[in-house]
Amino acid sequence: MQKIIFGITGLTLGGAERVLVDIANELSSKFDITIFTIYAKGEFEKELSKDINLISLTDKSYDELSRVQKIAMSLKLIINKKTIYNKYINNGYKTEIAFLEGPITRLFSVKNSKVKKIAWVHNDINKVFGKGVKSKVKKVFDRKCYSRYNDIVFVSNDNKEQFEETYKLNNNKHVISNYISVNRVIKKSEDIVGNVFKNEAINFLTVARLTEQKGIDRLIKVHSKLIDDGYNHNFFCIGDGPERDKLKELIKKYNVEKSFVLLGKKDNPYPYMKKCDVFALLSYYEGYPMTILEAKILNKQILITDTAAREAVEGYNKSYVTENSENGVYEGIRNTIKILTSNDNMPKDELYNNNDLIEKIEKLVK
Repeated sequence: MQKIIFGITGLTLGGAERVLVDIANELSSKFDITIFTIYAKGEFEKELSKDINLISLTDKSYDELSRVQKIAMSLKLIINKKTIYNKYINNGYKTEIAFLEGPITRLFSVKNSKVKKIAWVHNDINKVFGKGVKSKVKKVFDRKCYSRYNDIVFVSNDNKEQFEETYKLNNNKHVISNYISVNRVIKKSEDIVGNVFKNEAINFLTVARLTEQKGIDRLIKVHSKLIDDGYNHNFFCIGDGPERDKLKELIKKYNVEKSFVLLGKKDNPYPYMKKCDVFALLSYYEGYPMTILEAKILNKQILITDTAAREAVEGYNKSYVTENSENGVYEGIRNTIKILTSNDNMPKDELYNNNDLIEKIEKLVK
């Protein structure tokens, strides 16, 4: 069997990580698959097929490392890049796939003319690293790294256009939207969970890592204003991240502790998605969000801001794309509440199908 190695920072709870596990599991019957991670103990590791090899640079998770150890790891990945590559990655694989922007893409970019190299881009490359001096240095360095890949895969046309505008490279480029296992989502959505949602109002749910990108701070402010304006609704958020403490303070500041609830990290968010009235992803920027695909599989009403995520809801009748601003988020939530409380002209359920995506990926990696 053809040997393929995927690389990712870790198999923690996240969109790209979820997609990689589903892709690897699908491909494992036809290819000899290995996944390399920098950090170990990711929650998704237990969902890998027994046929998949898993190797990690460290036996610790990212959260188990001290600040000093994290800095040391970052330096190690830069200074000892070739040594790490030759020890862990350069091991007879025909195809090497860097599945996430950042350290993995830099590590897998070590020159090796004997293998096919593929990089996967999940976000708007102009926004993912910010706008400071550090960002500009990374862009110069990353342009050289990306130039060493035979093929680059983008999860949306928008991401591809932003990348081309920034780097102006001549690699083979492909747009393959995120693959997700439909059967897995439906089966896991049937798990029993407590009665979290409240029946007397419209219940919105977002599933996202608590970072600035996801715009939860903006959402809390808008939610508070809508409550003050008489639009009764609840917002629930599944996920954790560096913004958690800041968001808890905002919730307290705006006095919405009863109607805006941080549920924390959940290994299985699907039963909550199945029970909510609306799935919302109101980020400042996005790639091709896996959570949107999950919501489509579960036939949910979807509300998103105008980001690259709009490609994920094209042709899906139960979706609403709103302007990416505080006022846009306000109008989007308000209009959704009006639609659901009126029950007029509610769109029909749809059947989600993505069988063609695995065929595209199989063709690419050969």
